[in-house]
Amino acid sequence: MITEIIFLMAATFSLNFELCFCMCAQAEYEINGECCPMCSSGNHVYRHCTEDKSTACVPCHHSAFIDAPNGLIDCFSCTVCDPGQGLRVKTPCTRSSDTVCEPLDGYYCTDQHRGGCILAQKHTNCSPGQYIKHKGTAFKDTECAECSDGTFSNGSLLFCQQHSKCEELGLIEIKAGTLSSDAECGTKTPAGLIVGIISFVVIVVAGGVPVIVCLKLTGRLSNVQVRKSVFLCSFNVLNS
Repeated sequence: MITEIIFLMAATFSLNFELCFCMCAQAEYEINGECCPMCSSGNHVYRHCTEDKSTACVPCHHSAFIDAPNGLIDCFSCTVCDPGQGLRVKTPCTRSSDTVCEPLDGYYCTDQHRGGCILAQKHTNCSPGQYIKHKGTAFKDTECAECSDGTFSNGSLLFCQQHSKCEELGLIEIKAGTLSSDAECGTKTPAGLIVGIISFVVIVVAGGVPVIVCLKLTGRLSNVQVRKSVFLCSFNVLNS
């Protein structure tokens, strides 16, 4: 039993010693059992180190980056801010940092990654009968609320407006207001004026028709003249 314990301790010590011996420094990476110096941010490995030569590094090409010391042979592709996803460039990509995207105007971010937006949606449009309770921001959607009775909004207002009170304006209500539209008001027509117009039309029609008929019977008016007279009479009545 004691022998087994001693053997286990020896094996554990040997493994730890091997791991410590093979572990590379913080600024190194391991490749093929060798510890090579890392390339700095914005650069990638062109050729790994050997016993005689250090790591050969080259800058990342256009539209690629690496944002930390590394032992990679390829850089990462820069993120593309797709307008079709509601995005635009906030901070352009460099060799040592990725592109940072932000929402387009009228959009808000729905998914973020490492301080940038990777997906955005268009702000909600409030419906007629609603008002904009809180305007949308780059990180929050528009909040809508319903109008109360006696008020209206077409969906683009920051608050609902009161229906027009036609009587207070000295007018009559032609059409009642709704949650999405104002009341329609019109002018009042005096009753006496209406009676006068009707009486005038009756008098003109009653007096004009016999005259035209009489003239027609005596042959003093042609058919064309009769039609013209009737037309002029009707036109004058309609425009009086």
